[in-house]
Amino acid sequence: MLPAGDSALIVEFDERIDPAINARAIALAESLQAAALAGVRDVVPTYRSVAVFFDPLRTNYDALVARVERDAARAGQEPVEQHKPIRIPVCYGGDLGPDLAEVGAFGGISEQDVITLHTAVTYRVFMLGFVAGFAYMGIVDARIAAPRRSTPRVRVPLGSVGIAGVQTGIYPAETPGGWQLIGRTPIKPFDPGRAEPFLMKAGDAVQFYAIDRADYDRLT
Repeated sequence: MLPAGDSALIVEFDERIDPAINARAIALAESLQAAALAGVRDVVPTYRSVAVFFDPLRTNYDALVARVERDAARAGQEPVEQHKPIRIPVCYGGDLGPDLAEVGAFGGISEQDVITLHTAVTYRVFMLGFVAGFAYMGIVDARIAAPRRSTPRVRVPLGSVGIAGVQTGIYPAETPGGWQLIGRTPIKPFDPGRAEPFLMKAGDAVQFYAIDRADYDRLT
């Protein structure tokens, strides 16, 4: 556990991307959120750590350490709740997935094989970050775990589905980005007009399935 300035502390569980480690981070975050500790402003889980933000006028690092350490020791001991996967339609390739062939070349496989491998896995949402609603998911099959592009794009369209190493994700807004784009979904990961703006949260399970261009255009 480490202080992060005078208004936050960080709990680190490990240095690896691993579902079990991530489950501990999420369990700790949920425990602290439920406790509603005095002075705590926000609790944010990541792949392998938890950030606790607090009001230094109401509490401090030393006052929080004992409680956080206790919850951290217990985090992940309970069985992990299994969520029904969120199913996401994706139109792969073409102008919607301009890097599909490059990802195939990375693994020495065809574009169809990339689609088959990408849709075969139930992914875990490890964390949200980058921009509102961007879910970092994994773990991608090693044969399609292509690295980020050497030169990021200035504009990545909303709904673009990308791969960066063992991670996959959906761009929830038009933004610059360097992930390999293999397709696009008509589903919005983030919509402030919805009752629940975020489609996904840390710990969720996600499955992608392929649709054709006609279905994509109809659903957009």
